[in-house]
Amino acid sequence: MRGDLLSVLAERVVVADGAMGTMLQAASLTLDDFDGHEGCNEILNVTRPDVVRAVHDAYFAVGCDAVETNTFGANLANLGEYGIADRIGELAEAGARIAREAADFWSRPGQPRFVLGSVGPGTKLPSLGHITYRPLRDAYQRQG
Repeated sequence: MRGDLLSVLAERVVVADGAMGTMLQAASLTLDDFDGHEGCNEILNVTRPDVVRAVHDAYFAVGCDAVETNTFGANLANLGEYGIADRIGELAEAGARIAREAADFWSRPGQPRFVLGSVGPGTKLPSLGHITYRPLRDAYQRQG
């Protein structure tokens, strides 16, 4: 059961989850879990979707109405540092799918659960000459 987020927001406060990264760090993951990309939380969407799903489930279990996708770093700058910028779309889609499955599982009549797409700012800025605008724009379109 999916609800209309704007309609729900017009009626009450919607509580969202907390820090995805902190929860993932508490999971005692290994370098193998990160497929050799130490600290790349977004790779867990494909290597350990069970762990990502458990984070979403934990937030819904305590009463959150919404969770953010595990995609904050699924951008050109972050994934480029790991040499996997070509996987932006794959990792973003996997993160969205995991969150949506959790939200659907926890939704009840009169109590829909929501997914908020997380898009981090990255560290490469056209205004500072790190990158030109077009590749950055294109990468964010792949993430969306």
